[in-house]
Amino acid sequence: MLLDLIASETERAKQGLAARIIAKVNSLQDPDIIAALYKASQAGVEVKLNIRGVCCLKPGDARWSKNIEVVSVIDRYLEHARVFCFHSGGDSEVFIASADWMGRNLERRIELMVPIEEPALKRRLIRTLDAYFQDNVQASRLLPDGTSQRIKPAAGQRRYRVQEHFFQQAKKAAKAR
Repeated sequence: MLLDLIASETERAKQGLAARIIAKVNSLQDPDIIAALYKASQAGVEVKLNIRGVCCLKPGDARWSKNIEVVSVIDRYLEHARVFCFHSGGDSEVFIASADWMGRNLERRIELMVPIEEPALKRRLIRTLDAYFQDNVQASRLLPDGTSQRIKPAAGQRRYRVQEHFFQQAKKAAKAR
């Protein structure tokens, strides 16, 4: 199913339509998914990946992955979220899942991938995914050579720490009860 969703975004991009994939996983090692993401990037799909751990994909290479950005946020809380969003022509398809994008998870284990149907929840999850790409305190960007570079606030830009942001939101919601 993941490969089909990636292929659908690739086809949209080839037709000149907006195409975007955003995913948050712990690891990306599956060669078929990596190949599909490279193909998507070459077709013009914007691919944004938040990968906390191992990533075997090389982002930002002009030959095959110029449209792929990989960030990693390592902060106070150990996260295990797996959330995927496929633009799907503007009617985003959003999923939560139990599996990382690793061969052992996708081929040898029983894992779940559940679509999110509720529009308000879909919007909230998309905003959450996007927020991780705004972190300029605890985030690092994976470079084409496999090294990581800490993301820092630009001159005059306010510091944004995504986990702290969500912690403060939860704290505020708890006080409101």
